[in-house]
Amino acid sequence: MSAEIVLPSRVEIYDTTLRDGAQLEGISLTVDDKLRIAEQLDWLGVDYIEAGWPGSNPKDDEFFRRAPKELNLTTSTLVAFGMTRRIKGKVDSDDTLRHLVEAGTGTVCIVGKCWDYHVTEALGTTLDEGVAMVSESIAHLKSHGLKVLFDAEHLFDGYKANPEFSLRVLEGAVTAGVDRLVLCDTNGGALPFEVERIVAEVIDYFRSDVAVGVHLHDDAGCGVANALAGVRGGATQVQGTINGYGERTGNCNLITIIPNLSVKMGVETLPPDRMERITPVAHHVAELVNMTLNPQAPYVGSSAFAHKAGLHVSAIVKRPDAYEHVQPDLVGNGTRFVLSELAGRSTILLKAAELGLELDGRTVNEVVDTLKQLENAGYHFEVADASLELLMRRVSGWEQEWFRVESFTVVTDDTSPAPSSGHLPDGVTTEATIKVFIGEELVTATAEGNGPVNALDRALREALGGLYPALDLLRLTDYKVRVLDTNKGTGAVTRVLLDSTDGEETWTTIGVSENIIEASWQALSDSLVYGLLQASKRG
Repeated sequence: MSAEIVLPSRVEIYDTTLRDGAQLEGISLTVDDKLRIAEQLDWLGVDYIEAGWPGSNPKDDEFFRRAPKELNLTTSTLVAFGMTRRIKGKVDSDDTLRHLVEAGTGTVCIVGKCWDYHVTEALGTTLDEGVAMVSESIAHLKSHGLKVLFDAEHLFDGYKANPEFSLRVLEGAVTAGVDRLVLCDTNGGALPFEVERIVAEVIDYFRSDVAVGVHLHDDAGCGVANALAGVRGGATQVQGTINGYGERTGNCNLITIIPNLSVKMGVETLPPDRMERITPVAHHVAELVNMTLNPQAPYVGSSAFAHKAGLHVSAIVKRPDAYEHVQPDLVGNGTRFVLSELAGRSTILLKAAELGLELDGRTVNEVVDTLKQLENAGYHFEVADASLELLMRRVSGWEQEWFRVESFTVVTDDTSPAPSSGHLPDGVTTEATIKVFIGEELVTATAEGNGPVNALDRALREALGGLYPALDLLRLTDYKVRVLDTNKGTGAVTRVLLDSTDGEETWTTIGVSENIIEASWQALSDSLVYGLLQASKRG
């Protein structure tokens, strides 16, 4: 019978979004972005924020200059990252170590090789020198009064290939006074049972001489599972990133790991009453890195607790814990019921209650019939909650009072050379003219844009003339077009989805038509109306 697993009472959360996460293809953070993300991480309550590599680039140097003046961290500790001294170099004259000392953080983290293959082949030096590079660098940093973490690079691969050498490197780090040994699955190929076993064996080898953490990548799709396995093996620190950002397939996702550890496994990670901040932080950071958050992200995605209910709706209402693995509000999320052509009366009533609408029996039947007709025509309301709410309101007799469009015209003028001339088509202009009633007054406005949607948006805003300040905060974040019946070629019906935000919430609207401009206008108009509706609710 296997020995009982004793989990640590608390695990430190070490975030490396600002360095490791920023290596994801498509992410390019400004210094201001990094400062704002650091504020979010501190608000969430992580223990450490790895801020960057001083001396490696001007951006990180600027961050470390500005951080002491512009960040008021109350929970988190900033960490400067670097590597060991050079081969055959001297610690006193090593630029990387000097930059770490001068970074102004009380804690630093350095990376060094723990796989003999990397030492002999990638570095091209001896195993003895590989150990000395680690131990001498740590001793030098400790002599400057710094707290030092050692990222044991490729530890899991190295340990499987040559455990004696990997342990020699770790021994050198411990002898030099390292504060944390962080075992790294640098290529992300380890599996959970391997991580748990190796972490346990390393901890048993050092017999509480030093705290052990794990740093894991997700190349085999096991990043989160490996982090939990590492904690089962005895690790008391997990390094990862918000939303799993990182090079290749990403790092282990702290947004999933934190509630798994605390809510599922009873291991403390964040300060009290911070768990509900998980969802807003995940979304806020996604906005800052300009990458749409996966709606199916565990715990925090918009679909994480969304039910396409059908026959199950009444059961979900009575016993939500039978369909939801945790209470959504524990992580700052909420239950949603999405409607489709499968929806019945009870689903409509539940959605109406969620929106604060009172619908009588006749109206409920009308909503069900309208929903089925529109979805048959190509609408897809389960991904367009904003348009769904407006549909339900309109069927119940509601009419928006902000504006009423009589007509619009879109003209595109292409004066660019033919593609065969070898020139880029830079002579295309789009102009939209819109006639809109504001109250009883008919207003006409014309505007140019970098496409029909942008031109229509500008023309409508011009017509409204600043009458509704809430529109100043509203912006489009994504625009998707799908051809529904491809066999009809250019005459096919198209579906347009628009994602929008006003800085406080995000929403999606939909339009469907054989005319792509008409479909775009339906989605755009709904987006603006919904934004005004939400602003009016907030007062």
